[in-house]
Amino acid sequence: MISRWSLTQRVCDVSLKHMRLSRWSGICRPNVLFNEKLIISSLHNISKRFMMDNPNQDDSPHATVQATQFQQVSEGKATIVQPESVFYNPVQQFNRDITIAFISEFAKDHLEHVKEQRLKKNELDTVTDDMAELVVGKSHPNGLRILEGLGASGLRSVRFGLEIPGVKKIVCNDFDKQAAEVIQRNIDRNNLQHLVEASCADASMLMYQNKRFEDRFDVVDLDPYGTAVPFFDAAVQAVRDGGLLCVTCTDAAVLCGANVPEKCFTMYGSMPVKSRFCHEMALRVILRCLEAHASKYSRYIVPLASLSVDFYFRIFVKVYTGQLKAKFSAAHTGMVYHCPGCGSFITQPLSEVSATKGDNYRFSAAKGPKVSEVCVHCGSHHRIGGPMYLGPLHDRGYMERVIGHVLSEPGKFGTAKRIEGMLSMAGEELDTPLYWEIDGLYQTVHCEPMKLVTIMSAVLNAGYQVSYSHACKNSLKTDAPNSVIWDIIRAHVKNSDIKTKRNVPGTPGYKILSVPPSLEVNFDTHPDAVPKSCAQNLLRFQPNPQENWGPKPRAKRQGDDDAMVNRRLQNQGKKKRKLTDGNEDSSNNKDCNNDGSKIE
Repeated sequence: MISRWSLTQRVCDVSLKHMRLSRWSGICRPNVLFNEKLIISSLHNISKRFMMDNPNQDDSPHATVQATQFQQVSEGKATIVQPESVFYNPVQQFNRDITIAFISEFAKDHLEHVKEQRLKKNELDTVTDDMAELVVGKSHPNGLRILEGLGASGLRSVRFGLEIPGVKKIVCNDFDKQAAEVIQRNIDRNNLQHLVEASCADASMLMYQNKRFEDRFDVVDLDPYGTAVPFFDAAVQAVRDGGLLCVTCTDAAVLCGANVPEKCFTMYGSMPVKSRFCHEMALRVILRCLEAHASKYSRYIVPLASLSVDFYFRIFVKVYTGQLKAKFSAAHTGMVYHCPGCGSFITQPLSEVSATKGDNYRFSAAKGPKVSEVCVHCGSHHRIGGPMYLGPLHDRGYMERVIGHVLSEPGKFGTAKRIEGMLSMAGEELDTPLYWEIDGLYQTVHCEPMKLVTIMSAVLNAGYQVSYSHACKNSLKTDAPNSVIWDIIRAHVKNSDIKTKRNVPGTPGYKILSVPPSLEVNFDTHPDAVPKSCAQNLLRFQPNPQENWGPKPRAKRQGDDDAMVNRRLQNQGKKKRKLTDGNEDSSNNKDCNNDGSKIE
């Protein structure tokens, strides 16, 4: 039996087809064309009248979409249904896996925090109950209250409920009504009605409504399409003291300064520089923006992990309340002077801190600048970037706990090897801001490259620290000054072939090599030149996981397909219509004077 909706749609299709055929077959004159937009609107109104005859019949267009355009997605312990109108990117399974690992460890800290609070209040009878065994999928009376601000299909929240122990309640929110309906369907599908609650509201307003001390969430997870900046102000107020804030930003092109630095400034309040270290700078720009919002409310952040992953950035921070420590945000905020010619850089803090009597501190403006107008190595003019966060990006102890949690449950995480490799590499990083890309050093002077172990040994033998960076494969992160790095390159050039044709006078490479090295460089292999993550052959930089890999386009909302069909119908044959109209007008004007009167 054909439903009324299907019958009406067939009538619309046949009518529009007949209209187009009759037009081009000469049945109707070119200057007497059908108004397709009006006809489409009229036919849709007719279809609505047919549907109003029996409102209980579920043959609406949205019901048809739900019946035919859903796909089943399985990830972790969750199995959900996913429509085309709700965003989903399978490549970000790593994002979801590592978030579950971090929150699982945070749940243990949370229950210890609850125990301490109970002991302070002398509520000894309830301590045993608070430390009850953590069970996955069961609501814990004093467990975590988690908010996922932008839930899409609800896959992340469903996995939270099925894989994280010690959870009290999860609120999965999305502003789109259809997405909220899909979330509820997936909650029912996985039998999590007692643990996960679907919400349809503006994410910022929902967090503002829960900013009171007793209503704050223990964990807030923000994973939007693009930037998360519009939600920062509400998020730093909606998470409890010592709570966990998880943030994803996928606007890497903006944060890395790819031809739109003004866009980054309007969004994050920082000016990026186009450089080799752009991915780490992007992390520091996000942290500075987040800390700036928190400090307005006498709150401050403590980064647990700040990761540059594929095409996005994932940050885990704890948010605390404290007026004194919030003032220290000025001490670890600063600018960077970058030389576009040779890639040299130096950071400049905005404030200096000195201790006074007791626990008091004195803050003053920093002295500077540390550089001259032009680079002392190649003579190029410096570029100024920032402000950005200059403090530590990671908490090594916490990341080791997360690695231990992942390894203790083999088979639970599909991306376990990459989690282990990336967190191990991030834990080996120095706290020194930014890094060199080694390929850029060789390209500047046009010489053959040397092994990573060799250049790292040279830095270590010179008495400085060195490490890799998880944000770049061929990176060099060190506390050595720029002059030491270029002395090592000069010493290497003496023992290697150099393309003298390209190092002509006036180029950065020529100016750098024209200065003799002032450091006696030792290239002997140092025992600490190979980090543990490399020696253990951990998975640190994986190849692209699938074809057409990367960020996905926005999900199609309700009505987008119909609007696209309407636009296609309206624009079909547009050029031919213009030509026909022009020919008709010219043929009509052949027998007319310039003033429009007919020729006698």
